[in-house]
Amino acid sequence: MKKTINKIIVAIVLFSMALASCTKDFTEINTDPNNTPKSQPHQLLAPALVGIMGYNMLRNRNFNNELMQVTVNRNDGEGTVFRYDFRSNWSDYLYNGWYLEMTNLKDLYKIAKDTPTLNKSYQGISLILQSWVYSLITDTYGDVPYFHSNLAKDSLLFEPPFDKQKDIYLDIFKKLEEANTLLNGGPAIVAASDPVYNGDIAKWRKFGNTLYLRLLLRISGKAEVADMVIAKIKEIVDTKASTYPKIAKNDESAILRWTGQGPFVSPYLSVREQDFRAPSLGSFFIEHLAVWNDPRINIPVYGTGTPTKTNRWGIAPSQGAYVGVPSGYLPGQDPGQKASFYSNTNNSGAGPSLMTEPLAGMILNFAEVNFMYAEAALKGWINGSPKTFYENGADASIKLWLPNWPDTSTGVHNIQEFLAAADIDWDDAASVDDKMERIHLQKYYALFLTDMQQWFEYRRTGHPTLPKGPGLRNGGVMPARMTYPVYVQSTNPTNYKLALAEQGPDHIATQVWWQKP
Repeated sequence: MKKTINKIIVAIVLFSMALASCTKDFTEINTDPNNTPKSQPHQLLAPALVGIMGYNMLRNRNFNNELMQVTVNRNDGEGTVFRYDFRSNWSDYLYNGWYLEMTNLKDLYKIAKDTPTLNKSYQGISLILQSWVYSLITDTYGDVPYFHSNLAKDSLLFEPPFDKQKDIYLDIFKKLEEANTLLNGGPAIVAASDPVYNGDIAKWRKFGNTLYLRLLLRISGKAEVADMVIAKIKEIVDTKASTYPKIAKNDESAILRWTGQGPFVSPYLSVREQDFRAPSLGSFFIEHLAVWNDPRINIPVYGTGTPTKTNRWGIAPSQGAYVGVPSGYLPGQDPGQKASFYSNTNNSGAGPSLMTEPLAGMILNFAEVNFMYAEAALKGWINGSPKTFYENGADASIKLWLPNWPDTSTGVHNIQEFLAAADIDWDDAASVDDKMERIHLQKYYALFLTDMQQWFEYRRTGHPTLPKGPGLRNGGVMPARMTYPVYVQSTNPTNYKLALAEQGPDHIATQVWWQKP
């Protein structure tokens, strides 16, 4: 027995010595000397952008477009978005996705700040993208976790409080101010890491300041912040314009162009083609373009020449006529089955070309900038002619898709002639409301494919005026928000209840802070 015990002791000692030998310098031995042990900023930027755009584009297609009458998904089942009726589980996708990518954006900032080769440019880009995504989250849901979000990994905070939308916006503005400073002469970044601007720091700075202007305008109707907001808009556009460079031409638009190479493959290709084709184009969207003889309705798939059956906007004529389906029709009364409404029953539908369209990764374009200027000038907040800004916006919107427009063989030589022929030219004698309608009708088309911006702007302004179908739910009132994901009620119950006490019932009719009078 004694010999057995001694053998066991010897074995334990030998094993301990061997273990110590195996673990000695373990970290050093198992670290690749030719590579860094942590992700670098240039490795995080493109994947985060691609991920964010995936969430944005898919919900633009099946949520924003349905609410805003770009498309009508002809379905008589429950939860049809175009009837202002959608299930609570619609909320999960964007909420989960945006917060997931927020972790990557915050890591981008942290690594860019903490690495020995401090890169202020990646920090600034991270702050711009954080501001962009947080604005999407709060404009969609209202009060949301902000100051203490995405801290579960580092701080084990699994039940973050919900912050007031006002406080979120004011802090976003601080982020954008810091980004403007960081990107002023900031160091170079890896061009291949940047699918939006190919490493052009000056353009990122312009995007950040233009985003700042978009968000200032978003809350400009709130009396409690109106003076501050109007003063800042004036400063950015007029008094300190050189301090806040902004997007000034189509080539500076923030667009993630899908090349089809590597990770830059359009999220639309994840949708089955027959499903992508299924929604019909809404009457409001397609028939305005047809009446105006808008050149965007005949955009060929690539280059110039005879328009194909389906153009880059997914528009296909139906037996020679551009027709759409009125949104909000009553269940059981699909107007597509009633030929008396149309020249035929084979209505226009979204085609496959848009699935690979490089410009589908829209974030913020130059046309939108001009329409922001037009509204601000109309209200007397900035210098300049609202008419000129309006015309510049319409021109930029068309030329983004047709750089060589106008084709003088059609008899149209400039944007003024096009607008006059379509009877949508600027009318100085019109009321302010009529002028806002004109601005926002054109802005509606400029915002085509831009995440949820058409919906946000409609909620802010009530423009453009959308027809109301008899089958609309929610009292015929445009939904004001998405509800919080159902799981939040069980995983963060205390803060969920506090958010409802502050904001109102968790319902699609509950207005967010900037919508309330």
